[in-house]
Amino acid sequence: MFHVGMPSAPDRQHPNASLGPVARAAALDTLGSTVLDVLVIGGGVVGTGAALDAATRGLSVGLVEARDWASGTSSRSSKLVHGGLRYLEMLDFRLVAEALRERSLLLNRLAPHLVRPVSFLYPLTGRGWERPYVGAGIALYDGIAAALGTGERLPRHRHLSRRGARALAPALAKDALVGAVQYWDAQVDDARHTMTIARTAAHYGAACANRVRVTSLLREGERVTGARVRDLESGLELDVRAQQVVNATGVWTDDTQALAHSRGQFHVRASKGVHLLVPRDRIASSTGLILRTGTSVLFVIPWGRHWIIGTTDTDWSLDKSHPAVSARDVDYLLTELNKVLASPLAAQDVVGVYAGLRPLLAGESEQTSKLSREHLVAHPVPGLVVVAGGKYTTYRVMAKDAVDEAVRAMDGVQAECVTDDVPLVGADGWPALWNRRHALAQASGLHVARIEHLLQRYGSLTHEVLALIDADPSLAQPLPSSDDYLRAEVVYSAQHEGALHLDDLLARRTRISIESWDRGVDAAPVVAELMGDVLGWSREQREREIEHYLARVSAERDAQAQPNDLTADAARLGAPDIVPVA
Repeated sequence: MFHVGMPSAPDRQHPNASLGPVARAAALDTLGSTVLDVLVIGGGVVGTGAALDAATRGLSVGLVEARDWASGTSSRSSKLVHGGLRYLEMLDFRLVAEALRERSLLLNRLAPHLVRPVSFLYPLTGRGWERPYVGAGIALYDGIAAALGTGERLPRHRHLSRRGARALAPALAKDALVGAVQYWDAQVDDARHTMTIARTAAHYGAACANRVRVTSLLREGERVTGARVRDLESGLELDVRAQQVVNATGVWTDDTQALAHSRGQFHVRASKGVHLLVPRDRIASSTGLILRTGTSVLFVIPWGRHWIIGTTDTDWSLDKSHPAVSARDVDYLLTELNKVLASPLAAQDVVGVYAGLRPLLAGESEQTSKLSREHLVAHPVPGLVVVAGGKYTTYRVMAKDAVDEAVRAMDGVQAECVTDDVPLVGADGWPALWNRRHALAQASGLHVARIEHLLQRYGSLTHEVLALIDADPSLAQPLPSSDDYLRAEVVYSAQHEGALHLDDLLARRTRISIESWDRGVDAAPVVAELMGDVLGWSREQREREIEHYLARVSAERDAQAQPNDLTADAARLGAPDIVPVA
């Protein structure tokens, strides 16, 4: 039996920190029967953050998401938690300082089990002026962090000669640099982090339900008093009433705003950011890379057994749910990266691809790279707050500002934001638990590398996953062609993490859809059986889930072969979402 000083009853530690079927049903009951203080629309990082912020102020809160948690932009970022060197060069010191403070909070207090340091090498290509210029900028970056008291877990930057840089990154061509500067930032699995915020909001009393689409806003005169929603799993329609409604729908902000039949005070424009995954052994380096391109910067980010290469920055006005990656996107990224590699990459080296849409505040510039990464909050009509813009790292500040705006319109004195001191579920006891990983491995019978993998995904909730294996040792087996993930993780995701469909599990609870050569095709039947047993799927539904997922993979591969955005978008739309219940 599994012990080693961990709680024997999983629910005793976080009794309500579940997004599973039972919790979802209870949330729907609450949404349909309670007049809430705040209803948040949108299950991305800002929406889940707003729900957590409001719940931890003692407010009654509902959170609805039309698809899956983090299924939009919040699962398709560069996976970085950073201050943004580019914004420092633009002299936006306030935004950089704000982001560096949030980086520190996530690394050291809020989510140390999910956010970890990552190093980057900045190759220098010019002699004379470039080293002092770049060095001064990165020194200022570190200096701001130090002045804020935010650099505890991150080393200071260091200057390297060409030989020193190529010792760290032998993949770099000799003539691609004259030296380098290495610095540190942080990274996160964005989808897992966002889902964990939703779990934490549920722990503090928020009624959280995914696959619940807002079909209209409820009105009393000019005032918004809630939303009519449809549960896409059952077809049930509910009127959810609330004192304040927060629109946190990212690139869908204008669409949601239109339900209020009022002109928005700002508009959101989508910018597509494409990322590629290639095997770790295709780029010989012990550190990430950051490179200048003609229009932006290019990151090469270590990601387990892979590198993430990204990103692009192009205007997108097509399907928002499934932004497509084209052959042109792949060629652009590989061409830019190959300029500095001794052994160039080819399209055949690409294991997986994904594209996300940045919600930029629309301005006069025609170039999306010049649009604002700042966020704005507005109260366009009574009862409706809109928050948009910003960047993943500063989600907590955006959420705070949105809830601050909502509570201003409420009667009585409301509590202040406390989320800077509210660790996410799984964060408690993290340093001690990590130090005990060898003991946990011995007690569970798993290799220590498996325990490390689990700890960096579940933190102190790892014992709940291990308890499943303790009850059924077959769940310790890895998934087919996806050796990094155990069968127990599938069962746990369906039980506690709100995974309702195969796509949820393979694309967001795990990253199999982009990390495996077959993009999860081999694992799909096993995952469908495991999820189906938890969720009560019929044989027909299991087969339908598999068929839908295989169609998604085929459509993404087809899109990736198309020459441009228009043809790639048409190809990707060849695999529609799971059809809602009629």
